[in-house]
Amino acid sequence: MNDSSKGSTTDFGFWGKKIMNEERMNALMGLEERLGWKFADMSLLNNALTHRSFVNENADPSIPDNERLEFLGDAVLELTVSDMLMRRFPDHAEGQLSKLRASAVNEQPLADLARRFGIGPLLLLGKGEEGSGGRMKPSLLANAFESNIAAMYLDGGFDRTAAFISRLFEPLIQEGEFNSFYRDYKTAVQETCQILFREMPRYAVICETGPDHDKRFETNLLVGERVIASGKGRSKKEAEQQAARKALEELRKTVPEG
Repeated sequence: MNDSSKGSTTDFGFWGKKIMNEERMNALMGLEERLGWKFADMSLLNNALTHRSFVNENADPSIPDNERLEFLGDAVLELTVSDMLMRRFPDHAEGQLSKLRASAVNEQPLADLARRFGIGPLLLLGKGEEGSGGRMKPSLLANAFESNIAAMYLDGGFDRTAAFISRLFEPLIQEGEFNSFYRDYKTAVQETCQILFREMPRYAVICETGPDHDKRFETNLLVGERVIASGKGRSKKEAEQQAARKALEELRKTVPEG
């Protein structure tokens, strides 16, 4: 690759020159900040966000997709979480530990983590995958999160990466709590609405009942003037989370899996 690239493109090694312009660099730096991780090699992070469909459409063998990183990241995650579970539950049998690990590192919680860190909008996708709602697909998001773990591992080593994973999973590795992994529905639906509608959702209390010591709230989630879902709860926050959860269920019906 020669040095005649124009504009604000910066050389980050590997294949970064082709697409690592100033706007892309700023976006990746934002992800670094959210992750709490400064990459020595930014091309690793960029590679972790590159889907096969993007590579296929560019037809350039020098551009790698993130599938190898996904393979590595899955192994790093499983090893780290396995070690955490062994320490947390010293009396559990292998079968119990396997079930707990499967709950912790399956597609849904990993996709939720990708949403939490804002990975979806940064994915490099082909036009077909983009048009089919790829940025919202749980499978793509989970794979991208695993790829990011691999990029961290290659960039900073196992101990540092395991410490990052532990900070995410330690508060949740308690028996009976895996069903609540990263259930911040409001954050997830916000990103989903931005991708689908280029618009932020808003919440409106439509009903408030009960005495002051035992209130009940009903809240609508709207995009523009369209009501997407409603939720109920003992507080406005709880009602908004329930509305966001139902909205996610409805919106994801419009996006094919895969």
